[in-house]
Amino acid sequence: MIKSWMVIGFITFFIAFGSFFITPRDVKWFAKLSRPRWLIFEPLIPVIWTVIFVCGAASANIVWQKHPGGLVTWLLMGLYLLLEIVTITYIPLMLRLRSLKAGEIAGAVGVALGIVLTLSVLPISKLAAVLLIPYLVWSPVGTYTTEELIQLNPEDA
Repeated sequence: MIKSWMVIGFITFFIAFGSFFITPRDVKWFAKLSRPRWLIFEPLIPVIWTVIFVCGAASANIVWQKHPGGLVTWLLMGLYLLLEIVTITYIPLMLRLRSLKAGEIAGAVGVALGIVLTLSVLPISKLAAVLLIPYLVWSPVGTYTTEELIQLNPEDA
């Protein structure tokens, strides 16, 4: 029998694959942007997001295990899915449109969805909510960093 963590993990991995729809031309545009001096952790960002997605998948699995197949659980799974899609869309959207503002908007939507999701799962499982804290901490950092990029690169906003 297929376990819920396998399905959730596969979906998380499959959606995360969406970030590979980035062309070298898109990356060149982003690489040329001026960055804030304090942005020294940029090489760690893929590792940070991997940890965040693993925590999110674990959170979703805990919620599923509490009430498998219930209507509220399915709605929450949809919210987890929407949050991951919005999060993964940030980079391809920003790079394809060559618009830092588009990235900032996607980041802000992700922050709002993350808050809603965390508050929604808190009554079901405190651990599931705690596992979303890395997203709640890091996502605003990414959104703020994008705002700083806009200030340094107004022509690319």
